This record gives sequence, C-alpha cells and structure tokens, in this order.
Amino acid sequence: MTETKKNIEKLIESIGSLTVTELAELVSALKEKFNITAQAFAPVAAAASTGAAAGGALPAEEVKTEYTVSLVSVGDKKIQVLKELRVLTNLGLKEAKDVIDKTPSVIKENITKEEADKIKAKLEEVGAKVEVK
Repeated sequence: MTETKKNIEKLIESIGSLTVTELAELVSALKEKFNITAQAFAPVAAAASTGAAAGGALPAEEVKTEYTVSLVSVGDKKIQVLKELRVLTNLGLKEAKDVIDKTPSVIKENITKEEADKIKAKLEEVGAKVEVK
C-alpha cells in the first residue's frame, strides 16, 4: 500500500470519529480554506439538469427514488402485525409495540420502491393497512 493511500485511510478514520458538531466545524473550515461557495457548484448542477431535459428525461429532482412506509391501522390481528413488523424492521418488542400503538406512524424512511412494496405486502397479509409515500 502506498504512503498516500495510508494517509487517506488515516484521514477517513479520523473524520469518521468526529461528532456532528466537529464535522460541521471541519466543513466550514474547509470551505473557508479553499474558498468554496455554493455558487461553485451551480454550473455543474445547471449543466446536469439541462442535459437531462435535452435528452427527454426528467430532471433528477423530479424522479422519486426514496419512499416512506407508514402504518395507518393495525386491524384485527395486532399480534401478527407486531411479529411481522419486528421481522421487517429489526425493532425490539417495546419499539415495535410503540409503533403499533401510535398509528399512524412511520415504519421506514428513505427506502427503495421495491423494499417499500415488500413491507407493505407483508403487513397487509396479516391485516394491517399500510401507506407508501
């Protein structure tokens, strides 16, 4: 392994151990040190959206790629819904019970369409009402 690669790995490890506040300070310091502004990225973003529009595709911000699954109602089979919810989300018994008791509640956020559909199908099999947004 080259010396540069070792240095990069050490740097990544150091950054990974920072708190959120320390990370925010690091970002600010880097922006100041290298004179980075939001305007520096504007031409890249404009070119990307113009290129997508010219190609006939929708701009990236209009294409939904992340979904949220919400439990709307439990139905008659509360225990089966609880069991299935625990399997799908790896929640503990208390956490899963809290989700069920506080319906409507979010089950999972920022997931793919396929995963959202899978969760919805599994929970609806046991009688729950689920919404995907």
